Amino acid sequence: MSRIITIGREFGSGGRELGKRLAELLGIAYYDNEIVSEIVKRSNLAEEYVNQILEKKIIRYFPITVSHTLSSPDYSHFDVENRVYSAKIKVIKEMAEKGDCVIVGRCADFVLAEKNPLRIFVYADMDKKIERCRLKNEEDSNLSDKALKQKIVKVDKGRARYYEFFTGNRWGDKKNYDICVNTSNLPIKLIAENLAHTIQKL
Repeated sequence: MSRIITIGREFGSGGRELGKRLAELLGIAYYDNEIVSEIVKRSNLAEEYVNQILEKKIIRYFPITVSHTLSSPDYSHFDVENRVYSAKIKVIKEMAEKGDCVIVGRCADFVLAEKNPLRIFVYADMDKKIERCRLKNEEDSNLSDKALKQKIVKVDKGRARYYEFFTGNRWGDKKNYDICVNTSNLPIKLIAENLAHTIQKL
């Protein structure tokens, strides 16, 4: 029986790092940006545009192809969003079929529901998210606390809208996850080690 772990996370909570460490400790595959890269490859849409759709922040006039226009000039943005979402579902399912893995974001918990994945949600206090963003991103380090908080709130609202629109479930609601992890006061390395130890006993 394969072991599939999905990770939803608040922006700045360290969910991506936790997922990567967990995959390394368990010796299984890790998928995050690889999903976007595969969608870009299959759809010929620009990577930034795909990311905008997956984060539910459409840039209305962003060029949607890498080198040439879509074959049909009648594509609406709604059509393109559906195209990206359909490609995402296919990519995620194919990755899960390959074997044990950790998948970060992209509604993977919902997409892979029939595989009964271990669903983890990662969150943190706002001050810790601000601190982590400053440490991880040079661009964020130049923002004031107020501006950075606004960015974090905006990203999380986008993720919540996207998740709730496509799944019908509430993003971050503990009822939709098996494990909820607060990374505010413990090193992510330690959290990952304890989670891996627990998962290995399941």
